[in-house]
Amino acid sequence: MSSERTAKEIEQLIAEDEARLAKMTDADIDYSDIPPVRDFSGWERGKFYRPVKDQVTLRLDRYMLDWFRHNHEKYQTAINAALREHMDRHRKTL
Repeated sequence: MSSERTAKEIEQLIAEDEARLAKMTDADIDYSDIPPVRDFSGWERGKFYRPVKDQVTLRLDRYMLDWFRHNHEKYQTAINAALREHMDRHRKTL
């Protein structure tokens, strides 16, 4: 006789576990074996997250493109960062 669980039994166990976790409060979690982290200086933002990018054709002023190419080795990344900064700044005002 096999001791492996069926898919239905596994789904039931997962459902019971999720219900138990949903009832827990932050105070119920035992953090005693995890040291507190207070120094985040060595952390890298976005190390494991890479947004999906689309290739597009975009018309830019030649002097603007030349400026980015001259001042940034990764000029496309710099243009993307400038656009993101503009979007973030204006998103807060809408």
